[in-house]
Amino acid sequence: MATCQRCRSGRVADVLARCSDMCSIPRAGKRQSGYVPRDLGIGGGDDIALAYCLDCGQVQGAFPLPPSRLEDGRED
Repeated sequence: MATCQRCRSGRVADVLARCSDMCSIPRAGKRQSGYVPRDLGIGGGDDIALAYCLDCGQVQGAFPLPPSRLEDGRED
């Protein structure tokens, strides 16, 4: 069982979603539609994969992330 990196709760939910090429992400006044971007910390390609705490809401992982391709205008 995973433990929350913020509050140490054992109530961490793992989310895996298959969205193929139908992912839409608005960010910084732009919108990316297509595959899941690999540089946003939520998965990549066809899959959204993340874990979050059911007690405090913290998304688990290493943050902060560097600017994404979507943010700096390099999105495909």
